[in-house]
Amino acid sequence: MTNLDQETVGTQRRPTGMTGMAGGGFYDANSAPQWEQIAAVLPWLEDTLSSLPLKKGSGPVTFADFGCSEGRNSISVMRHLIGKTMQQTDRPFLTIHSDLPTNDYSKLFLGLRPDGQSTFSSQRVSSAAIGGSMYDQLLPPDSVHVATTFNSIGYLSERPLDKLPGYVLPNGPSKRRANGHVTEAESKIFAKQAEDDMAAFLTARANELVSGGKLMVQVFGCTDKLRTCDGLFDLLNDALQAHVELGNISSQVYERYYQPVYFRSLDELTSPLTNSAYNLAGLYTLDRTESYEVPVPFVETYKQDKDLDRYATNYVNFFRAFTQAVLRGNLPDAPSKVDLLDQIYKTAETLLKASPEDYPFRNISVAMLLTRK
Repeated sequence: MTNLDQETVGTQRRPTGMTGMAGGGFYDANSAPQWEQIAAVLPWLEDTLSSLPLKKGSGPVTFADFGCSEGRNSISVMRHLIGKTMQQTDRPFLTIHSDLPTNDYSKLFLGLRPDGQSTFSSQRVSSAAIGGSMYDQLLPPDSVHVATTFNSIGYLSERPLDKLPGYVLPNGPSKRRANGHVTEAESKIFAKQAEDDMAAFLTARANELVSGGKLMVQVFGCTDKLRTCDGLFDLLNDALQAHVELGNISSQVYERYYQPVYFRSLDELTSPLTNSAYNLAGLYTLDRTESYEVPVPFVETYKQDKDLDRYATNYVNFFRAFTQAVLRGNLPDAPSKVDLLDQIYKTAETLLKASPEDYPFRNISVAMLLTRK
């Protein structure tokens, strides 16, 4: 198979400031909501594993996960998939765990080889990590049998605008809070960036997947009535505005800072497949799609115990794990930078405890399962 064209390869992207999730075990410790999202759709993939084309070839059966972060959820996914597939073939297996080159891989490596032995409890399974952008081809042609990405495709490949002066997220504030604004023109630019990114990802994976291989794409998202970003980013925005008012952050810093993340609808997730500009229609079969909601563990706990302090800590730590890298990169370099970062998230806790009803968190996902033609 000849490699498909990828416009993004060899081009210069505008840096997003995203260096990976919070390291040192912090992301893993605060990623239970992400696992709930994954667990809801993992059976889709497990049900199709018996149809994988494993009879031809003697090389490894390769499973690749894009956006592995510190690895806890990524390794759990691989454990599920390998457990369902090893009975079908005598071939060796290879798990690939990929994220940005700046990602903290230390926990991943420890998780893959606890006590010096493979976590998959079989000498037939080898593992490796690859640092690179998921929007580029990272693996050889016709080499991957199953590719997955969970809660990662929402992170944009670049910043299409130098600043977003009215809010900290391209999707804008919730209707409930209305504590900021994003113009229609700005929204269209980010929607186009997200669509281009999705097309680049699908093109890259099409190059890597064998014919008959599977691709699972799941990400935080929105429906007509609910958005995962509501509450979370309203709270972060309010915390930042509080520090602007205190004089700790300039209005210029606030206007330039935004999280390079886009929350898609299900239609936006699948639209590149039918957009003739991307030439993807002949590459995949779309097997299944769904938008869905899963419970949030720390929200469910709070409903039972009413422990507001613990709820605020867990809530803020959850979104700090995936927002602090970009926020830190946008704050002015100063000896007090680390302290200011801590103060911002402490302010978020204080605001949440004062008015928890203003920042409800609903965990919405969109997902699709595809087969490479």
